[in-house]
Amino acid sequence: MEKFIIFIKSIVLIDDSDLQMILSRCTIKKIAKGKLILRKGQIANQYFFITSGGVRFFYELNGQENTTWVTFKNEFFTEISSLNPQKPTRFNIEAIEDTELVVIEKRDMDFLYGHIASWEEFGRKIWEAMSVRMIDQILNFQTLSAEQHYLELMNNPEFVQKIPIKQLAAVLGITPNALSRIRKNVR
Repeated sequence: MEKFIIFIKSIVLIDDSDLQMILSRCTIKKIAKGKLILRKGQIANQYFFITSGGVRFFYELNGQENTTWVTFKNEFFTEISSLNPQKPTRFNIEAIEDTELVVIEKRDMDFLYGHIASWEEFGRKIWEAMSVRMIDQILNFQTLSAEQHYLELMNNPEFVQKIPIKQLAAVLGITPNALSRIRKNVR
């Protein structure tokens, strides 16, 4: 939990008793590479913080997996389009490598938001940052060429080192062959 504590303290000022209450509502979960954290059709009921490893969000269409989002250590995530309305998810969430997660149940997160002002501030800041990243991803997808978008992703070495070509191509919205050509041109 030490990485999680450091992460929390990097976002908000929090006193030790509040931090202990938060940690008492958390569990650690280890997920093997290739295992699903959430399956399409389930209802999301948990928030996650990645202490190590990485996950991808994907959906299946016409027998093909389409990766839409990938995130790595020191990131908070959930399937928000399922969690808040309590509707079945349209995505699968899979560990792309052996992954360790801090897990907080939705009911516990709601309790913590209601009882700890600094935790509510933490949540607001986390989701604002996530919104900015998603907006950036959408704008990059709409305004940059696939090669420019790939070069942007290269700023995070985990993307190019840990994501298989097929999944990385899906994130870029191109075929694996097109990505191979881009990678050849960039070298």
